Amino acid sequence: MSRVVLIFIDGLGIGNNDPLINPCSNKECRILNNFLDSACQSKPFDGIVLPLDASLGVPGLPQSATGQTALLTGVNAAQLLNRHLQGFPNQTLREIIRRESLLKKLSDRGKRVAFINAYPPIYFRLGPEKLQRHLSVTSIATLAADFKFFNFDDVLHGRSIYQEFTNRTLQDKYPNLPIFTPQKAGSILASASRRFDFSLYEYFQTDRAGHSQNMELAYTEIMKLEQFIEAFFKGTDLSGTTVILTSDHGNIEDLSVRSHTMNPAMTVIWGEGKAQIASRLKTILDITPVILDYFAGKI
Repeated sequence: MSRVVLIFIDGLGIGNNDPLINPCSNKECRILNNFLDSACQSKPFDGIVLPLDASLGVPGLPQSATGQTALLTGVNAAQLLNRHLQGFPNQTLREIIRRESLLKKLSDRGKRVAFINAYPPIYFRLGPEKLQRHLSVTSIATLAADFKFFNFDDVLHGRSIYQEFTNRTLQDKYPNLPIFTPQKAGSILASASRRFDFSLYEYFQTDRAGHSQNMELAYTEIMKLEQFIEAFFKGTDLSGTTVILTSDHGNIEDLSVRSHTMNPAMTVIWGEGKAQIASRLKTILDITPVILDYFAGKI
């Protein structure tokens, strides 16, 4: 059975091929240059591109709390709340995540599971109870699975990477942390993920850049990701690894608006079983059940 790596990129949709509003519309993009008029196409490293619905039958713009809950549990959180919820999950969503999260279910089935993101010292100093209302879906899912949170010592020893994988945003407070190139960070993710059956990595600077409507910043984020992903694949044996890159909603692909978009979530699949997995994916709700079925040998 192949290992699975899930790379979650917040706020990355498939939009129009328009360089005035879409930072993915440039000739240097090789992986994330997917557009509404040509979404299903082959990508570098033989990937398959899919547009996944993120609205889930609920009026309004898709949002992070409900979208990420849907992505990592397979439960239509927006339909349950009768609205899309932004920011951090509320108590109802926290209960769903604790009960239904992909990480917990895989861990309960005896799989070696990891959330590769490193957490800063304040998380360990205050603890999850005091921070509960400010915890992301991924944090709550990791708590529910009851396995180790990585820290900055793990970053120093190449076992983990921070959500902003270059560490540049940390230099004022933590000057002892090395500055990584995107290529170095990608190689660390490749080596770290080899220790587990399932690995999750989250990157949310894309969502922040999309809200900024700053094309220079957004383009920088897209190119950092391109370099990061390419380096990850150079250190990954796809004959024994399935990689899924996906998102919770659109944002950065359309800088003409400050808000999220109704565009489908950009999703690319590489490696073993990619065609069978792709055939099962229509919405972001399908990510968790298809991964569970894959590990159960049903795909």
